[in-house]
Amino acid sequence: MQTPDFRLNRRTALGLIGTALSVPTALPVWAQESRRPRLDVPYVPTPQDVVDRMLDMAKVTSSDFVMDLGCGDGRMLVTAARKFGASGFGVDINPDRILEANDNAKTAGVADKISFEVRNLFSTPIEKASVLTMYLLPDVNLQLRPRILKEMKPGSRVVSHAFTMGDWETDQRAQVGVRDIYFWIVPAQVEGKWTVREGNDTYALDLKQTYQKFDGLATVNGAGAKVTGGQLIGDRISFTVEPANGRHRIFVGKVDGGKMSVDTASATDVARDWSATRAN
Repeated sequence: MQTPDFRLNRRTALGLIGTALSVPTALPVWAQESRRPRLDVPYVPTPQDVVDRMLDMAKVTSSDFVMDLGCGDGRMLVTAARKFGASGFGVDINPDRILEANDNAKTAGVADKISFEVRNLFSTPIEKASVLTMYLLPDVNLQLRPRILKEMKPGSRVVSHAFTMGDWETDQRAQVGVRDIYFWIVPAQVEGKWTVREGNDTYALDLKQTYQKFDGLATVNGAGAKVTGGQLIGDRISFTVEPANGRHRIFVGKVDGGKMSVDTASATDVARDWSATRAN
């Protein structure tokens, strides 16, 4: 099996307006413009060592479906399939890059696991992805952020080369040389009102969420309390209820749509038998 050569040459490194955008100069200007793909992001390949680190951070396995938005020559998915056995789908608006990506997949012997399509990344469904990889631009990341939080399943992983998601705090950050890599785990959505039952106690929660963190107010058997330290790692949830008088209670569990349920815990101040349902 031959592995495609993904080494970055001088032309592609400097070629923000290179082969991906080139057109015959003999054409009139209007014809040149009509043949150029309208790129939201210029083509600059991700170095292979950064690709390897991104996939390692996401802990990609053979059970993952990896999507690459702005896939370029396909090296991210080729590596995911060849190294980890993952399947995947990549999109790029430039037909030249898609031809190159498909050729690279065939050369690497992984064309049965991954596919590529000429497509605008903004109109590409992403809910199937368990891992989403990107090397885009800050404003493009921000446009995608609401869709990522809404459409992707809790626990899905997102890895971005070079650019953040604004005020969405990373779950992990790494560097390869001078290049930054950012990693997030898509959190469950828990904002709103919940009714929690723990033994004979009832807790009414009103939660306010900011990405993977949340807090709020609680009513415990008719008395006011605070919800503090709320944290989500995918569908895993933990938070503390702090009554004005009485022992603080730590809740550790799992979110499943409109329900929460207890998770195994050993600390004495952790609620051991509780469940919750959405109240709105």
